[in-house]
Amino acid sequence: MLRFLQAQRDKKPKREAASQGLPPTMAAGFFSSSILLLLLLLIFFESGESHQISDPHWQPATATWYGSPDGDGSDGGACGYGSLVDVRPMKARVGAVSPVLFKGGEGCGACYKVKCVDGNICSRRAVTVIVTDECPGGYCAFGRTHFDLSGAAFSRMAVAGSASQLRDRGEISVLFRRTPCKYRGKNIAFHVNEGSTEYWLSLLVEFENGDGDVGSMHIKQSNSVEWLEMKHIWGANWCIIGGPLRGPFSVKLTTLSTQRTLSARDVIPKNWSPKATYTSRLNFS
Repeated sequence: MLRFLQAQRDKKPKREAASQGLPPTMAAGFFSSSILLLLLLLIFFESGESHQISDPHWQPATATWYGSPDGDGSDGGACGYGSLVDVRPMKARVGAVSPVLFKGGEGCGACYKVKCVDGNICSRRAVTVIVTDECPGGYCAFGRTHFDLSGAAFSRMAVAGSASQLRDRGEISVLFRRTPCKYRGKNIAFHVNEGSTEYWLSLLVEFENGDGDVGSMHIKQSNSVEWLEMKHIWGANWCIIGGPLRGPFSVKLTTLSTQRTLSARDVIPKNWSPKATYTSRLNFS
């Protein structure tokens, strides 16, 4: 009986690897390496797409300007950045956008390159603008894609000596595309809005590199492992209701455009104050 079983075992077909001239151990290693390489390629391409905010394609829109001819734009704005729009790095780069780009406030902080298209008066140079405000009516109504720029930003699109002529045209045709925000030497900061208490805490994100926008925010109290979801209330402002809320607080934000996530541990101290700004040690690359 034992001899019969041995004979039957010897008649079994050899492993596929052996039929291809590869020892079994080498074949196993070959297939394992191939699978690993495939997974790495999938991860690489998926990550590259999800983290790529720069858009190489220019899209059509229209633009106007507001304020003084060489001004930096108006104070504040519908995003809630307040006096930040008056100082660098935002100074002279602010812009109001139509609702299709404002996105109910979730488009706040996004950066765009804008350039005019008339070769007789427009330079090839594009200006970079940061969304800080909304223009809900007029040129911005009816689903149009429109930029209402500061006088300084609008003028920079003209060839040398033609800024006044360009402004005199009022509304002009432009091309725009998304571009990563770059706040050199700055880390993400969290401004505690006026009126915040231990039962209602409202935050504003400042100087976010990359996407610039915020899709969701969470906060974690001291001695806790639970991330509490914050609610978007208006502009670039988020809040949480509950409590009493105990600091120090860690803050986690996820961008709207590419869902990148950053967590700043204990960035808001235990003895935090309304109207204070607390800077993290992190930023998106």
